[in-house]
Amino acid sequence: MAQDFHLLALNPGSTTTKIAVFAGDKVRLEEKLEHAAEDLQGFARATDQDEYRLKMILDILAAAKVDLNSLNAVVGRGGLLRPLPGGTFRVNKQMVDDLLHRPAVDHASNLGAVLAYQLGQKLAIPAFIVDPVVVDEYEDVARFSGYPGLERQSRSHALNMKAVARRVARDLGRAYRDVRLVVAHLGSGFSISVHVGGRMVDSTNPNDEGPFSIERGGDLPVTLLLPFLYEKFRAGWSLERLEALFIKEAGLYAYTGTKDLRLVEERAAAGDQDAALILKAMSYQVAKAIGAMATVAEGRVDRIILTGGVAHSRRITEDISRRVKFIAPVLVIPGEEELLSLAQGALRVLRGEEEAQDY
Repeated sequence: MAQDFHLLALNPGSTTTKIAVFAGDKVRLEEKLEHAAEDLQGFARATDQDEYRLKMILDILAAAKVDLNSLNAVVGRGGLLRPLPGGTFRVNKQMVDDLLHRPAVDHASNLGAVLAYQLGQKLAIPAFIVDPVVVDEYEDVARFSGYPGLERQSRSHALNMKAVARRVARDLGRAYRDVRLVVAHLGSGFSISVHVGGRMVDSTNPNDEGPFSIERGGDLPVTLLLPFLYEKFRAGWSLERLEALFIKEAGLYAYTGTKDLRLVEERAAAGDQDAALILKAMSYQVAKAIGAMATVAEGRVDRIILTGGVAHSRRITEDISRRVKFIAPVLVIPGEEELLSLAQGALRVLRGEEEAQDY
């Protein structure tokens, strides 16, 4: 029976590893392992941390008296692989080799599949990843950027967006492939996507385009950006430093000096007109992106979904909803239950509801 499947889900981040043991959809154990900066200093790349993190995972499971032999599968957060369609993938040697030696970007998420594979081999159980950030289900027309050689890349918060899309379809009593949805993931970065025919056919890449977010710049005016970059290069800035500026130090943070949305909302509530205008501008840009994605679905949208951590903000969600509710009813599903989403992807395979794909 479905509830008899026991899973271990792994979500490695830059300074944490989140783990959970599931019996079916129910969490039996959930832990957040913290990694101090001094503990990570000796590792040149994120994937070099595999033995260090694996030992911590096994130690915490042992301390919690988790019977590893009771596990039916282990599932990890997908990393920066080559573009893949959505769904659940078996982790194999080729995937691990690509993440260890040919990742698109060095990132802690690459450890998800590596750790899952190592544990799966140790326990003789299958290892999976689900809807990684490189999910690419674009139509060819969506790949054009406006200049040859600068093709748009499908990078997004696919795991959460696909999970809430399936959830909403189920709540509507319909299959995911039969609904037309616009999903906005609002976290430290924002991804706005459109789902048609069971595929995420377009989305904004949170590092490159779309609305500005908590720490990312989104769309920027090219003719102003070029001289800005030229001056920075002349001043000795590296490409890596500039990337960090626009991905980690832009958006709300650049305007307000904080990445804490609650603090900015408090300033606005206390009468800070600049803070209020910046929040309004952020919501305004999200609404514009939602409207753009609705055109991909030819205006036939069943629901608009606002999700991610920022969706906890009533001020933001109400401002966005006011602008886009003419398109379709708006649902607010705050947070991002990544461990549960990973477990559900593996469960769909174990329950025979979905075929696992081979990498």
